Amino acid sequence: MTQHMTQQQWWRDAVIYQIYPRSFMDANGDGMGDLAGVTERLDYLAALGIDALWLSPFYRSPQADAGYDVSDYCDVDPLFGTLEDFDRLLAGAHERGMRVIVDLVPNHSSSEHVWFQEALASPPGSPARARYLFRDGRGEHGELPPNNWQSIFGGAAWTRVDDGQWYLHMFDSAQPDFDWTNPEVGDEFERVLRFWLARGVDGFRVDVAHGMIKQPGLPDWDGEQVMVEGGNRGPMWDQDGVHDIYRRWHRILAEYGDDRMMVAEAWLKPERVARYIRPDEMQQAFNFDYLTAHWDAAELRTIIDRSLTITGEVGATTTWVMSNHDGVRHASRLGLSNPGARPQKIGIGDEQPDEALGLRRARAIIMLTLALPGSAYLYQGEELGLPDHTRMPDRYRQDPGFHRTGGEDGGRDGCRVPLPWRAEAPAFGFNDSGERWLPQPDNYADYAVDRQRDQPDSTLSLYQRLLKLRRDHNLGQGELTWAPSPREDVLVLTNGDVHVVLNLGDAPVALPAAPLLAQSRPDAVSDATLAGNAAVWLRAT
Repeated sequence: MTQHMTQQQWWRDAVIYQIYPRSFMDANGDGMGDLAGVTERLDYLAALGIDALWLSPFYRSPQADAGYDVSDYCDVDPLFGTLEDFDRLLAGAHERGMRVIVDLVPNHSSSEHVWFQEALASPPGSPARARYLFRDGRGEHGELPPNNWQSIFGGAAWTRVDDGQWYLHMFDSAQPDFDWTNPEVGDEFERVLRFWLARGVDGFRVDVAHGMIKQPGLPDWDGEQVMVEGGNRGPMWDQDGVHDIYRRWHRILAEYGDDRMMVAEAWLKPERVARYIRPDEMQQAFNFDYLTAHWDAAELRTIIDRSLTITGEVGATTTWVMSNHDGVRHASRLGLSNPGARPQKIGIGDEQPDEALGLRRARAIIMLTLALPGSAYLYQGEELGLPDHTRMPDRYRQDPGFHRTGGEDGGRDGCRVPLPWRAEAPAFGFNDSGERWLPQPDNYADYAVDRQRDQPDSTLSLYQRLLKLRRDHNLGQGELTWAPSPREDVLVLTNGDVHVVLNLGDAPVALPAAPLLAQSRPDAVSDATLAGNAAVWLRAT
């Protein structure tokens, strides 16, 4: 890779940190995290050693889906601050050498968006309704939905309005889907892209990137419609027309220089995801196969090889991600009896993870993740080893999926709990008032930043050490070579001059004689052996 590519295509080996603004840091004490809170913590993020921030939505929104229901794409919701607050955050990040990626939500708007309000006030067949997917119902009096599609959040994907027509919402009824065959929609999102690019943002994370185009005629579908496990198929997902959108966006980004990027949230099989990151479309796509992998050496190796091969075929970089705002944190998943299983939530009545084992495995898997060539995404708090709030009482849950299904879908609130900054402070230092939009579990005191910052063996210190080594040894731009493994539950690989051993079993395994660079826990290496559920970086000889 040339030096020019390193500078211009920074995303190819970047470590990108997802900030969920509601839960990162609350500067004004109202219980809701905000942009000023993120700015307060930029030095923390720079010291951690990350390259870029991804901000989940902070736009104007009635917050029916925690901001993924946008009413104004070019303004900041007062919950999070002002455009001036955003500008200060952006400038502060850039001053510290960090890029900023913002979330873009193009599949749907809020039902309070001015366009949708205009559509409701307009008659069937009007230009205002043509921006969304309004249809007449079936049945003698149009009393049945236009098709049998189901919402990702439960229930029908259609809601009827007063004049008898129905509108499509693949998510909550407060999130009507745009009709992307209408040129007005594409023109409006070009305006949105240019607004943020001119402001200086470095890229976009594209929400539901595989969902904007629906099959003509909106036919019935008898298969699964859920956004999990890369299995999305059917007339509402992954239609060829989405690629015309991204080619247009690619050209727009290029007008602002060679260093702007897009990353796709597309829950698809890797072969289909690769189509989104061809040279004239997006630059990255999330690797959900890696996120959903179990604690299994053969499965991990297969996913890694497949990912590198498929992205390499289209000249793109591979991404590695273990947690995000849409599912149980990996420190909790890896403590389950089926480690790595991806329940959407863990509640009071569910199997409770082995917290210590989950953390041990989480610290080990990050040593594999950060040793792989490509780009890594970290979810806020994982550098602290945070588990989910697995005993949150249902009365606190706010996720629309929980409420639309009467609690059958447990919702995603457990992974969205405010971060602990100071163990002995109100709200664990999330703010000074003690107010919190979601409750924090008592054990978060053990994970607080101030308890970990000066402890050389803490999870936070481990992340800082690994991120520095990753940069020093150029691992993101390196090349993976598998080495012979002594057991089927052990992975051994080399990237440049770093030799990695990950022991996914319980029994110790012998290590080669080589200088120690890092170990996943202070007692991982003893008498030239690596303990179970642990990992090590050695200097390759």
